[in-house]
Amino acid sequence: MKAVVLAAGEGTRLRPLTRTRPKPMLPIANRPLLEHVLEAAREAGIDEFVFVVGYKRERIQSYFGDGDDWGVDIEYVVQETQLGTGHALLQAESAIDGDFIALNGDRIVEPSAISAVIDARRESRDPVMAVTRHPRPENYGVVELDGRTVRSIEEKPPAHAVTTDYINAGVYGLGEAVFDDLRAAEAEGELAVTAVLREYRDGLRAVPFDGLWLDVSYHWDILSVNDRVLDRSGGSEFEGDSSSTATVHERATVVDRTSLGADVRVRPGATVLPGTSLGDNVEVGANAVVANAVVFADATIGDGAVVRDCVVGENASIGPNTTVEGGEADVVVGSDIHEDVRLGGVVGDNGSVGGGVTLSPGTVLGNHTTVDSGCDVSGRIETGAIVRRG
Repeated sequence: MKAVVLAAGEGTRLRPLTRTRPKPMLPIANRPLLEHVLEAAREAGIDEFVFVVGYKRERIQSYFGDGDDWGVDIEYVVQETQLGTGHALLQAESAIDGDFIALNGDRIVEPSAISAVIDARRESRDPVMAVTRHPRPENYGVVELDGRTVRSIEEKPPAHAVTTDYINAGVYGLGEAVFDDLRAAEAEGELAVTAVLREYRDGLRAVPFDGLWLDVSYHWDILSVNDRVLDRSGGSEFEGDSSSTATVHERATVVDRTSLGADVRVRPGATVLPGTSLGDNVEVGANAVVANAVVFADATIGDGAVVRDCVVGENASIGPNTTVEGGEADVVVGSDIHEDVRLGGVVGDNGSVGGGVTLSPGTVLGNHTTVDSGCDVSGRIETGAIVRRG
């Protein structure tokens, strides 16, 4: 079977980081989120892929090319306007001949879950979807089951109305008939894949699994998912081939559950603690501490800085003795307030944070933001803003 991977969206809740890259290209353990999806599907036996791309698609196409580096074939189709997952899937019709697997390009799943969907589709000939349990099902598509039959799929229902913890895992086994069904579906605004699936009623089969399922929807998810992936990798990647050009001073400390990209420089007395990924050409200054952080390529952490629970964008700089204290915060995303999430802060691409700055937990700095030395900053700062003392 081919795999259709839906990777056309921006991920607006992850701005400012998605202002310059599509959501599937956000780095997790120093590899794009989409690469983890591809490798899981490849391990499940798939070697032909159709990537549905759209928003800033050149970032995806230039990175993955024809798939030869992964030993697979990749074909691209374009969703010119992001009108939902169902509309995205419909764009792949010309590339599909027979049964196929559909995957979300922003969710990491166990290869065994993909294999189970493939097997179930081959055995039953019915449309199938993977489901998994989640402690907060109301944040996703809640799936009501009757044995292995899907009775209903409801997107983000009120928490008080949820009677099951099963959610849609975003892995589907389908046939060509789904394209006619998508064309016939009526939807106000965006068309979701589930708008068609829920109409199959007794004909939709569930494939439950309880393995790895990681979703990146918010900034704090980048940190937690990065930590989970590093934890599963079995320790520090510093000595692996991908980090062979990193330089760690003999008086610096890099512990397990970390990942260092090419040409990383960790200066004397610096400490890199668990849950941290440092992208290519990142520099961590003398006596700095970086913990549970995802630092994008070409960023700089100044001497004596303390950076915890933080996402640092590409080519951003954090000045000497600056503190991102980390911990839990209430964070506003759009019209929603998310309480007690673990997010020390976000520094957008090309952001510049001066020396002796303090970022309160939950602070989000837009791309190209400048924060002068000595400032205390909190809340959300828009792209291109200049923050001065007083």
